[in-house]
Amino acid sequence: MVEKLNTFLEILVGYLWGLPMVVLLIGGGIFFTFYLGGIQVYGFKHALDVVRGKFDNKSDPGELSHFKALCAALSGTVGLGNIAGVAVAIKVGGPGATFWMILAGVAGMATKYAEVTLSLKYRKVDDKGIVHGGPMYVLSEGLKEHAPGLYRFFGNSLAQFFSFCCILASLGAANMFQANQVAASIERSFNVDPSIVGAVLALMTGAVIVGGIKRIGTVAGMLVPFMGVSYVLACIVIIGAHFSHLPEVIMQILNDAFSGTAAVGGFAGAALRTVIIQGIRRAVFSCEAGMGSAAIAHSAVKTKEPASEGTVALLEPFIDTVVICTMTALVINVTGVWQGDLTGVAMTQAALDSVIPGFGVYFIPFAVSLFAFSTMISWSYYGERCTEYLFGEGSILLYKVIFCISAYLGAIWAIDPILNFSDSCAALMVIPNMLSLFVLAKVLKGTTKDYFERVVKKSS
Repeated sequence: MVEKLNTFLEILVGYLWGLPMVVLLIGGGIFFTFYLGGIQVYGFKHALDVVRGKFDNKSDPGELSHFKALCAALSGTVGLGNIAGVAVAIKVGGPGATFWMILAGVAGMATKYAEVTLSLKYRKVDDKGIVHGGPMYVLSEGLKEHAPGLYRFFGNSLAQFFSFCCILASLGAANMFQANQVAASIERSFNVDPSIVGAVLALMTGAVIVGGIKRIGTVAGMLVPFMGVSYVLACIVIIGAHFSHLPEVIMQILNDAFSGTAAVGGFAGAALRTVIIQGIRRAVFSCEAGMGSAAIAHSAVKTKEPASEGTVALLEPFIDTVVICTMTALVINVTGVWQGDLTGVAMTQAALDSVIPGFGVYFIPFAVSLFAFSTMISWSYYGERCTEYLFGEGSILLYKVIFCISAYLGAIWAIDPILNFSDSCAALMVIPNMLSLFVLAKVLKGTTKDYFERVVKKSS
């Protein structure tokens, strides 16, 4: 029965994350890129100024600084996908998938700007200073104000549907799967029992999430820069050791991106369609642009200007996909490990070991553990906010307890059905979120124009 259920869920995930979803997400990114006049370009420098505190005002409503909000959101996206997911994309799609991954990451910067700006515009700050924001509020308050006909038809059902799917995704792919992969990696390298790893993860996660978004932001503010820089430096060492092959690899990436990948050694080769889908899908999975999840973390920022945090958010796909995922892709391509029989984390580990024997055995479990833990603490907040939206403030403690228990269970269970189900829920989050972005595109454009004319031009 379980096997049949898992087979059904695998088919469902394949449909939900198939070509139509890829077209919707990359198409949305391209649409907002042109509709907003290339926000990735003219908003980039301003985003850096905002992150470093140039526009901070302590009296603004919210709970986090711009830097901590960015780190909290990044900790939810920088995860196993940057190590294992990129490897799978290249194994299936070949080196050319790297090009489409980068392109989708750049397009995703515009989508991320759009969803975060709108989430800030319709967020609520209660009398205690606690922020309530995210796509669920855009879907309720935004549609009620600017698309009354659509709101009358759906009511709050779209917001409730998004929240329900987010809760399930937070418990599955963003929690149990992360814990499972950490336990497997540590057991493989150090022979530590998964139940011990699960218990430690559950306790560490509980210690952080009990303090709410402020503690999550503080931990993420320390963890994200450290793990990101450490991983990128390790990749640079590997690329540097194969530097003479880099021009050839870059030419192969560009050539295969438009012609597909011919069979090499044990590699079966990939058609152009597969190359494109794998690259774009990896970028979408990694930076979550269009899913709406990270907008929940960004909504907690201290600001009166929705577009200010929108510009900060566009840095997220750049760091996560254009920089970190590209580093993984170059390491795998330049070492040639994609042509062998390995896949996933093992492929990235082999690439590191090819230059410094034994390094991957120790570094990859370390990186996987940090990346997974960061994803877990951020997604716990996403699930918490959605739980509160659906069931009220009194439900938050129960959710946190369930989240920590799920971390332990994920480390010791075979969780394929749970993972496939939560992946389906993550895909279903995209539909109402992207709908709200398209419906409120005119509002978004007006907010963007007003902010850049009133604030950015005046400060330059």
